[in-house]
Amino acid sequence: MRELAQFEDPIKKVPLKLAVFELQEVEVPPFQRDLSEGLKKHLELAIEKLGFITPIVVCPYGGRYYVVDGRHRLEALRDLGAREVLAIIAPETLYRHILEFNTEKPPNVKEKSKQAYRLFQEFLAEDPSLLEADLFTYFKEPQYLTFGFALEEFEPRFPASFYESLLAKIDRFLEEPLSEAAEERRRRAQALIDLNQAVNAKYAELGWTNALLKAEIVRKGVQRAYGVRVRTIEEEFYEALSRVRKAVKALGPEDFGGLE
Repeated sequence: MRELAQFEDPIKKVPLKLAVFELQEVEVPPFQRDLSEGLKKHLELAIEKLGFITPIVVCPYGGRYYVVDGRHRLEALRDLGAREVLAIIAPETLYRHILEFNTEKPPNVKEKSKQAYRLFQEFLAEDPSLLEADLFTYFKEPQYLTFGFALEEFEPRFPASFYESLLAKIDRFLEEPLSEAAEERRRRAQALIDLNQAVNAKYAELGWTNALLKAEIVRKGVQRAYGVRVRTIEEEFYEALSRVRKAVKALGPEDFGGLE
């Protein structure tokens, strides 16, 4: 690593450094989102045309440097045969705030959930006694944890985005140590998958062929259970899912106004 300059960010006055790294000096943290080959290829073309003008962001941690924003740019440089990368070095305290970076392409619900799960597992391995609720600033929203457990441990193709609105109303951060919170997240993930199975069964019963319409089944089930313009749900997590599951099973073609 070759340091070029020191400066402060203009808002928080956080001390930063600008440096040039050998590519092999920069590592990928275990909770990064999965690599998108399409985005990487797009960036390769842009870099070839315009040059590399946007530094990546790295954080020191455990004597190493990890990319927290710009992984796709980093991998694009590797494919282009570059040997060095320009980077901003942020403080170690920002290492796990990765969900607040990702400026190349904002992550979707599934990507956020996988990152939240992987970050949860890192905290769990480091200190199982940490309270999940005390880590809320890292995970942003509790539903991402439940979705993450569903995706990473049960069903890789689980349609998390279909349930985001519902879980935003009923999921909460847990006042439990991570060792216990992990088991509760697994139970919540399983309950959510049970609801999704009811949605799949209703989809088959209706004879539909466009899988995106499963989201409409979820929406109608929530409306049947709690009303058309429900803003908050006071019932606890499992009771709410059970109520929506029963509502989904009761739906008929007439609830969809002839939708095919």
